[in-house]
Amino acid sequence: MSTTTIRVRAPSEVDDARTGPATGRLRRRIADNLTAYGFLCAALVCFALFSWYPIIRGILLSFQQVNFVTAPEWVGWQNFATLFADPLFGVAWRNTLLFTGLALVVGFAIPFAVAIVLNELRHAKAYFRMVVYLPVMLPPVVVAILWKWFYDPGPGLFNSMLRAVGLPDLAWLDSTDTSMLSLVLVATWAAMGSATLIYLAALATIPGELYEAAELDGANLWQRLRHVTIPQTRFVLLVMLLMQIVATMQVFTEPYVMTGGGPEDSTVTVLLLLYRYAFTYNDFGTASAMSLLLFVFLGGFSALYLKLTKSGG
Repeated sequence: MSTTTIRVRAPSEVDDARTGPATGRLRRRIADNLTAYGFLCAALVCFALFSWYPIIRGILLSFQQVNFVTAPEWVGWQNFATLFADPLFGVAWRNTLLFTGLALVVGFAIPFAVAIVLNELRHAKAYFRMVVYLPVMLPPVVVAILWKWFYDPGPGLFNSMLRAVGLPDLAWLDSTDTSMLSLVLVATWAAMGSATLIYLAALATIPGELYEAAELDGANLWQRLRHVTIPQTRFVLLVMLLMQIVATMQVFTEPYVMTGGGPEDSTVTVLLLLYRYAFTYNDFGTASAMSLLLFVFLGGFSALYLKLTKSGG
């Protein structure tokens, strides 16, 4: 005697059978997408609260008189007029551009050269990479305080070394001729480790056959650098150049901690003047206007730079 087993389908199976496999796949895809967007919600909320909202709020503050004592008052372009009438406004931009130019001359080539030297080492590579990267791990304020002692005109390390070899002392931070270059050296030393590791990663991607072919053709060290190393790392060099310009245009810690903008306002930068407007003059509207100008300048420069380098490539 045979028995027949009757299986009752679940409602979902009945629906899938009616709608077909295509509709089932579509439902699963929508469910997967909703799950992915659900995980992204936290990041979107963080960006909205801590990035997008401050940017929009800063733009609005640029056209308002705000001191957080009285109610905000819409003043239009008055904050920008106040900036343009301030003699320190032009001085700050000139000093910032000077700092950026010196940082490019001093700080752009040195990490690349150090990366090339480290890449050629056969022993203790990890140790020297750690030594080069160590300054990046120090807080910027600690670095500034440390170097301020190095530059001290009395017991400072650098003047002690000069006196040891019979050379006269230098007023590193107290002279308008050397103060800006002194700050550039600090910023270069503090940030060199990150750039060096990026260059090392780029150098590691260069095929060794290119160097072997160049050596067979009789190329010397400079020719290999010019015709192999630089062309093969051109993209990384261009990106790092843009990042360094954007970063150095926002220099603040070194002049704030080490010189306070002196001597004779020779190290007043854009962000240092912005800080003074906000927390010394209690004029947050004008400070926001200055930040908006810097934002527009860096955004326009970055767009132009990317367009030129893209067309040149």
